[in-house]
Amino acid sequence: MLGTSLIAIMRILWHTCVTLLCMMGMLFLVDSGSCSWALTEESHAPPSRPVVKLSLRDAMNVAIAQHPSIRLFQERMTQAEDLADTQLGALLPNLSGRMSGARRRLFFGSFGRDPIVANPDRLYETRALLTQNVFSLSLIQKWRSAQTGVDVAGLDAEVTKRDTMATVGLVYLETLRAQAVEHARQEDVQLNQELLRLTKERRIAGMATRLDVNRAHVRLKNERQRWIVAQNERTRATLNLIRAMGLSFDVDLVLTDELKIVAVPDQSIDEALHIAQENRSELKRQQQKERQAALTLSSVSSERVPSVQASGDVGLIGNTLDNMLTNNTLQLLMTIPIFDGGQREGRISESRSLVRQEQIKTQDIRYQISLEVRDALHSLRSAQRQVVEAQEGLSLSLGEVALARRRFKAGVATNFEVTDAQTFVARARDNVIDALFNFNASRLNLARAQGRLERLWY
Repeated sequence: MLGTSLIAIMRILWHTCVTLLCMMGMLFLVDSGSCSWALTEESHAPPSRPVVKLSLRDAMNVAIAQHPSIRLFQERMTQAEDLADTQLGALLPNLSGRMSGARRRLFFGSFGRDPIVANPDRLYETRALLTQNVFSLSLIQKWRSAQTGVDVAGLDAEVTKRDTMATVGLVYLETLRAQAVEHARQEDVQLNQELLRLTKERRIAGMATRLDVNRAHVRLKNERQRWIVAQNERTRATLNLIRAMGLSFDVDLVLTDELKIVAVPDQSIDEALHIAQENRSELKRQQQKERQAALTLSSVSSERVPSVQASGDVGLIGNTLDNMLTNNTLQLLMTIPIFDGGQREGRISESRSLVRQEQIKTQDIRYQISLEVRDALHSLRSAQRQVVEAQEGLSLSLGEVALARRRFKAGVATNFEVTDAQTFVARARDNVIDALFNFNASRLNLARAQGRLERLWY
């Protein structure tokens, strides 16, 4: 009886220990899983992205430093400088040296009549040669043309720089507009949320129907959908701005400027055109190209002019190294072109055609600059008036929606009045955003047309 009781007690103790061990194991597994999950979450946590704050000026400066097109044209300028150095080398002295050693057997007599071949003999020679173009008008003009090519390459780089700045500036403004549109859509959502709340309160008070509440719901959903679209457009504009500047996409951009109206000095058409004619890099580049074509024509035509070349050499010659004698030669050579089968005349005619082509291009660029300045100036004046009208329209629309909401609360108007007023507010906000964008874009286009983008700052 006692043994049976002891066995029962031992069984109870055994089951209790097993149960405790199982519970401890489950707790350990849960804790281990929690720790493992925490570690996994921590290891997969996305790294923090750098935040880059940029004004319009900063964005343009970053693009100048990073854009590959600008660096490419800088390399072309280096290439043009090397070409000019090559042409200059043709006008500088040319010094060279020569050393030779030979074993010769000389032939004496005539064939068929006792020919004689001398015994082998050695001949050693070392010589220095100097050549100098004393006068060659053609080479001088080629060198001047190559120097002008350096100026053309530098202006090409400047034109690319200005184009890049203008492109980045417009993309920056488009990003600001996308941000403003997103903010406007958010405000529209808030207005419709308030309208839905008021409609529900009126339905509880028995002053509105379930249809009115449903209409408010539908309009809120529509505005939310427009807000989502605006968010996507803002993200796309930001990505385009990053690409235009040549930055990495793994950054968060914060634009510090905003769309706003600023004071712009008034200019007449003649004043604006005069500034553009003095500053536009495209016109300066084309004028240099026209000058380069004229110098090329002059270099080809100058081939008709006689050229003078001086040369001399001095050296040692002998059949043994310890018994070599000094000899030298001095020479002055004048070359007089007479006839080359008409090749020179053909190249002269071709060069004249190139000069005429560059003159036509210069005139076309003058017309294009005049068009861009006039268009930008008229657009700027129109945008200024648009901003005034749009801001006044927004002020009136906000007043209308406030009045409509008071009438709706008082029960003397339906939600249709509030809905129409909110529609006008949304349209007025879009008008203000578009007007401010057009104004700032016109400012940028005018600065670009006048070649003064460096002065376009808020």
